[in-house]
Amino acid sequence: MRTVALRAWILCWLILVWVLLWGDISAANILSGLAIALVITLLLPLPPVPVEGRIHLLPLLRLIVYVAYSLVVSSVQVAALALRPEPPLSAVLRAHLALKSDLVLALAVNILNLTPGTMVIEIDQARRMIYVHVLDVESDRGVKRFRDEVDTLQKLLVASFERDAGSKPSARKEAAT
Repeated sequence: MRTVALRAWILCWLILVWVLLWGDISAANILSGLAIALVITLLLPLPPVPVEGRIHLLPLLRLIVYVAYSLVVSSVQVAALALRPEPPLSAVLRAHLALKSDLVLALAVNILNLTPGTMVIEIDQARRMIYVHVLDVESDRGVKRFRDEVDTLQKLLVASFERDAGSKPSARKEAAT
């Protein structure tokens, strides 16, 4: 039942996106959106992503506030860098994320990609390593600031979404290693 409801939701979402792209609610747009949604979901299905753990509301609220704050601070920093006459020194830094869930790993990467001044350029899923292009790392202080931000983000994600420390990875991951 849950799978059918999820697929129906995906179809409705894709139809809505199609109608919004065309900018007009009409029977033709809805029917063509349905046809496109069916082609996408039936011929190009995404692999299922195992969802582990549960949502913890208070840590999730802390995560939302932290991400919003980081977005504002990073935007101001990037704007200040744009006004400087000399170009900022950028670097590709590696960070290890001890996240058990692939879904939470994807969320972490998306948060980092949304943050101005950072861009994840490679993910080593097996070792849980990410390689991030970071602006303004002219000193060890800039590198330490990036590492601290990643550590804080990781702690908030674990507290918000992942199981307790005693839980084991899913059977799919154990079979893959």
